[in-house]
Amino acid sequence: MNHGGYKEIIAKISGDGVYGRLKFESGGHRVQRVPATESQGRIHTSACTVAVMPELPDAELPDINPADLRIDTFRSSGAGGQHVNTTDSAIRITHLPTGIVVECQDERSQHKNKAKALSVLGARIHAAEMAKRQQAEASTRRNLLGSGDRSDRNRTYNFPQGRVTDHRINLTLYRLDEVMEGKLDMLIEPIIQEHQADQLAALSEQE
Repeated sequence: MNHGGYKEIIAKISGDGVYGRLKFESGGHRVQRVPATESQGRIHTSACTVAVMPELPDAELPDINPADLRIDTFRSSGAGGQHVNTTDSAIRITHLPTGIVVECQDERSQHKNKAKALSVLGARIHAAEMAKRQQAEASTRRNLLGSGDRSDRNRTYNFPQGRVTDHRINLTLYRLDEVMEGKLDMLIEPIIQEHQADQLAALSEQE
């Protein structure tokens, strides 16, 4: 936590079709509220970025050519103890075509660190390929799936008005209290329907 709030939260959510429903949350989310410490009643605006990525099984990770990798070993820089800085067990892998770098020093075994690093590297390469594909789609039609960048303004949550607005589909609901209780279907369903309509429109344009 940072100054009474969270600087970063990493969460794993499991369930049938969960990525298909939550992937549209990627992007910028803006909060408008009157803080308890605000004596003049002025509305303060803050923002956060959400990035939604699927956890891929090993079988779905992209094939990586070993010739495209530079693998460096170095000594772990852990908290201390008899096993730290005694062997070059830490791994740094650089994917030369993309420049993506992954380090791992969680394990005492170099082989385990290498396996972990390769798994993370595969996920990051896959995410980069997905982002590139989304950019290509966005050049020809409106793209509802945010890149995870702060400049992508998905929604505004206005607490004084009890309002939530999805700027991508011009949807405004005065049901913020229900949203805060976790009732998200009223926000998720409309954007899924809009996305499906866009996909159908894109297919008809290709025919």
